[in-house]
Amino acid sequence: MNGSGGRQPTAAAPVSGAAQAARHEALRLRARLNAMVRGFFAARGVVEVETPVLGRAGNTDPNIASFALDSRGPLHAGPRRRWLRTSPEFALKRLLAEGFGDCYELGRVFRDGEAGGRHNPEFTMLEWYRVGWDHLRLAGETVALVREALALVGRAPVALRVLDFATLYREAFGFDPHVADLDTLRAPLAGIVIDPAGLTRDDWLDLLMTHRLQPAFAADTITVVHDWPASQCALARLRPGTPPLAERFELYLGPLELANGYHELTDASEQRARFERDLAVRRARGAPLPPIDEALLAALPTLPACAGVALGLDRLLMAMLGSDRIADVLAFDFRRA
Repeated sequence: MNGSGGRQPTAAAPVSGAAQAARHEALRLRARLNAMVRGFFAARGVVEVETPVLGRAGNTDPNIASFALDSRGPLHAGPRRRWLRTSPEFALKRLLAEGFGDCYELGRVFRDGEAGGRHNPEFTMLEWYRVGWDHLRLAGETVALVREALALVGRAPVALRVLDFATLYREAFGFDPHVADLDTLRAPLAGIVIDPAGLTRDDWLDLLMTHRLQPAFAADTITVVHDWPASQCALARLRPGTPPLAERFELYLGPLELANGYHELTDASEQRARFERDLAVRRARGAPLPPIDEALLAALPTLPACAGVALGLDRLLMAMLGSDRIADVLAFDFRRA
């Protein structure tokens, strides 16, 4: 019994010798992959940096939950409530705004509630930025990195498929996702039990991606989907037109999403408005309201034109090993940490 009189958590079940040996091999492969990543960027003049894991601002994205903790340090050190990063993005952009140049970070990030077969609340993210590039050029470099990683295990994708968001949906469903009405979007999801309460247009587009499109992506094929709806822009630039499009890409290996990249927004006023919209959604849901990152907003006016991408390293390891369980590539997953 613990001090509160509650029951101790049940210990994780013992792992078989074969499973343990396989996990140890995955950890050795992780070390080789980390070395490959560092060599990949060293050859291209992209500098590895380390940025804070704890910050005074959290992630306002309504679909991402941040961990928070309270410091017992002196008050002059700043606010005691600190947030574990969900990505190194904001700090890396501040370095870029100072003129640091092309850089990357390979490190741990944290997202509350994301625990399951393909998710762990703490995981490894590789994020990098290229000054003067757009999202399409960066997508090409991301493909090159994934191919080099697959070569470590003697695998090579048989195909590369690059297409825009509208073409992907039009080929699969016969409608333009930018203008289709809700009934049209719902139709291909008939037969799947979905509670429609509170779902937005973007939620239905996401469900089509995760339940209909991704599972059909060809194995051993890299798929790059670019130019997303403006409503799914996050921190990406919008390209004017009819309709306007978010200059964003996602990269998949088979059905597994590996990376998400942007032609980065540099307009601080627009970014503040997006953060405020995020908080309004959170407020309506009764979710926590993390502070907006004022340091990022102050840096955006001097952020050079650039593109950035975040890649889930654990997901890449899963793809390299043909596993659908993130626990297979971690020393100890959340259940056994």
